[in-house]
Amino acid sequence: MKVYTRKGDKGQTGVFGGSRQYKDSPRVECIGTIDEVNSTIGLLRAKLGETHEWQPNLHKIQKDIMNMMSHLARPSDARKVNENPRPEDGAEFCEKWIDELEEAMSAPSDYFLLPGGNEISALCHVCRTQIRRGERAMVTLMREDPESVHDYIAAYINRLSDLFFTMARAEMDKQGVAEEKWNLFLYKRKKKTTK
Repeated sequence: MKVYTRKGDKGQTGVFGGSRQYKDSPRVECIGTIDEVNSTIGLLRAKLGETHEWQPNLHKIQKDIMNMMSHLARPSDARKVNENPRPEDGAEFCEKWIDELEEAMSAPSDYFLLPGGNEISALCHVCRTQIRRGERAMVTLMREDPESVHDYIAAYINRLSDLFFTMARAEMDKQGVAEEKWNLFLYKRKKKTTK
């Protein structure tokens, strides 16, 4: 079977259930951005090496993203049922990993940080920002077809950006690289002024 079909030459692509949509539609934009995230996670995994402790969790996230993209590709009026797995534990999975990473770090997260530090930390920040862009595209899709964006997907995508922020910090902490702090988080600033 050939990779190319020539069906997309006029700017449309097929979505789950068989309908076709323009490639700049909110649905395709959302899926495409989340696909970018998955590719960057693949790059991160390659940079980490096969034996790194993060590999199993990142592998799970990549598979979950593929399944979520398939569900986001299904318009709510599609007759065909999507039988791909639904990673409904995603937000909880992220929260558990965030808690584990934070417990192992030498200092809490109180500041907005300048992305960087080292290559792995910087890649985690690239993942974080791509996820945020994917989330914005997902909100646009939610406004167009609310029933096609399940609550567990919205929560999982939201939590992933928190996870990759924490992973960036964890990598720097582990390597003894100082964080480049910008400003205290707003709620921390409010606490300081009320003391």
